[in-house]
Amino acid sequence: MWLPTLSILILSKLCSTNNVLDYDEEHGKQFLEQANRDTLLWRNKISLAEWAYASNITDENLATKLAVSSEGAKFFKDQWQDVQKYAWKTFKDPDVKRQFSKYSILGTAALSSDKYEQLTKAIASMEEIYAKAKICDFKNPEKCNLSLEPEITHILSTSNNAEELKHAWVEWRKNSGDKSKALFKEYVNLVNEAARLNNFADNGAFWLDNYETEDIVQQFEDLWQQIKPAYLQIHAFVRNELQKIYGESVVSSTAPIPAHLLGNMWAQTWSNIAKRTLPFPNKTPEDVTQEMVKQGYTPIKMFESAEEFFKSINLSPMPDTFWKNSILQKPEGRELVCHASAWDMSDGKDFRIKQCTTVDIEDFFTVHHEMGHIQYDLAYKHHPIIYREGANEGFHEAVGDTISLSVSTQKHLRKIGLLKSQEDDYESDLNHLYSTALDKIVFLPFAYTVDQFRWNIFKGLIKPENYNCEWWKLRENYQGIEPPVNRSSDGFDAGAKYHVVADVPYIRYFVSFVIQFQFHKAVCQKSGQYVPNDPTKQLHQCDIYQNTEAGKLLKNMLQLGSSKPWPDAMEAITGQRKMDASGLLEYFKPILDYIENKNKENGVHVGWTHSNKSFGCPPSNSE
Repeated sequence: MWLPTLSILILSKLCSTNNVLDYDEEHGKQFLEQANRDTLLWRNKISLAEWAYASNITDENLATKLAVSSEGAKFFKDQWQDVQKYAWKTFKDPDVKRQFSKYSILGTAALSSDKYEQLTKAIASMEEIYAKAKICDFKNPEKCNLSLEPEITHILSTSNNAEELKHAWVEWRKNSGDKSKALFKEYVNLVNEAARLNNFADNGAFWLDNYETEDIVQQFEDLWQQIKPAYLQIHAFVRNELQKIYGESVVSSTAPIPAHLLGNMWAQTWSNIAKRTLPFPNKTPEDVTQEMVKQGYTPIKMFESAEEFFKSINLSPMPDTFWKNSILQKPEGRELVCHASAWDMSDGKDFRIKQCTTVDIEDFFTVHHEMGHIQYDLAYKHHPIIYREGANEGFHEAVGDTISLSVSTQKHLRKIGLLKSQEDDYESDLNHLYSTALDKIVFLPFAYTVDQFRWNIFKGLIKPENYNCEWWKLRENYQGIEPPVNRSSDGFDAGAKYHVVADVPYIRYFVSFVIQFQFHKAVCQKSGQYVPNDPTKQLHQCDIYQNTEAGKLLKNMLQLGSSKPWPDAMEAITGQRKMDASGLLEYFKPILDYIENKNKENGVHVGWTHSNKSFGCPPSNSE
């Protein structure tokens, strides 16, 4: 069809204008509506495939997971390319801009399909190595079927035999982390390439973008400096007590503490040795685990108890799908990833927990933690899918732990019939605080080092031959611990930790262990259970069970999801816009004062000299 030249020019101009208008703000809103529907469908499909594999590690389930993941990656890459067509940074509606900004970051799906599949396989293979790792029994070397959960964990938490502990510690690393080292190198190259495709310098910068704060690394360091004096005092006290058990030849009064003696495979928390190092050892705490067993607690009953707590503060009951689809105890006859995890299947209905639950008090608290994730998922499920996440990663981790601070009080344990004593006394109170500090304060330097280590790998500052060397330098510097035996440059001790090989950022736990005390302080004040300077209503004795005002305040924050930057969410619950460790320090003040005085009184050395163990550093970089 022929048209005059002028008509062609006019039509061309109209078509060009319409093309621009297709990507204006109004069309952007329509795009977001469709993106939400599509993303929901794909996230659900991917989650179901990931669950199937994590809960039953078979070649068939792995193949399905990889296939679905690759299909999803192709979809999300196409969606991401469409997002680039919108000049969304010029849009006026802040909510539309925020959603677009989140869709503008694709993550690892930015890789080519071949490299994406290669990355997915590398992570899955490392997870499989971790999940299937077994060691031989120290006392019966012919028995070589000990898994991390529950056998090795039980040995680390109960044995007083330093040689048995050393054996478990060394063999676990040989059979988990060391076997993942080559895969981890491959993983690092691929996630860094994906980060650069998303316009980040490296994968560490990509992870930190979740915090939407330019000086966030400095904020982490400021928090650590706030906490460090308390940690140093606890470290000195515990080292002195362990020396009484094992002697100067095993535990020096000035050196770092040997990691295998601290009751945990990674020496990340030390509460398993609390009974051996209590300030008042003659004030034996009641055995809550034994009482749970006596009362017929099962994994199901533990989860029902957690649900009852959340319902008592007017948060949500678990949906029927939770009880139908969750795995709450270790099934027989199959390999699975036993690390406790909460799952939002992204359809607004299906929420699950996978946990190889043991009937003991530690898992009782873990149950509340994991159900806290589900409470967050339920509270923000009304939002578009792109906002269905914590205000930052640490917020999600903090919610269940905030509840656990109430659950772990002697007041609460009495209320639900797990403690028989009728009231706290000074010595019992300090013993309880001490045990809690060996979880909460002791964990912080470990949580800080895990991602400092990986950030430096992603930046290229730590090469594979230096993995063990730099890992142990960080552990010595921040935690004051050392390996029980010399380490090799060929090894990969960091890979013996699940989150490292599973591609899970860890600084979220550092954030969580700080802000949960900010949250706790806020909800306790709201409930009237905590009054500053009132010795009858101290922060560490607060239990918000059955207090709907506290629940309402918590829910105000949960419902935001990530629809607002995290300082807004922080302000919604605490009235503050920054992370601050003063709530944590106030919570533990009675035991911290006691420990500091005891250390002075006994002339205990605070701090540590350099370890005399080899960290596996190359000769040119020797200590």
